Amino acid sequence: MKTSALILTATVLFAIAPTPASRADEKAEPPAKAQPVTIKGEVLDLGCYLDHGASGPKHADCAQECIESGVPVGLLGEDGKVYLLLGEHKPLNKELAPFAGKTITLKGKLVTRSGVNLIENVEVVK
Repeated sequence: MKTSALILTATVLFAIAPTPASRADEKAEPPAKAQPVTIKGEVLDLGCYLDHGASGPKHADCAQECIESGVPVGLLGEDGKVYLLLGEHKPLNKELAPFAGKTITLKGKLVTRSGVNLIENVEVVK
């Protein structure tokens, strides 16, 4: 399952990567402005979630294992949106793996571009 999740994640990231033509369009787009946010939601491994909708307590052990192995970590917000989570220009897999399948509150800076939601500089609210 981990191999298929990694392949899916790579495929998704490749699919949303800008092509040379879209990069030209992106240069015309104004820079995204990061907005400070506090969001509550479930910590996900994006591979299993995007591949087959896996989430919740029954999937927590698998999600933790996938996150620890490097699958991108995300948050399914109470608003129904999915967010990719990053530290300060670094992955947070090690720090967030213990929260897999659990609901937590995070603070960070929200940026949305081309339909992708990113929370960067993530901090867990205690």
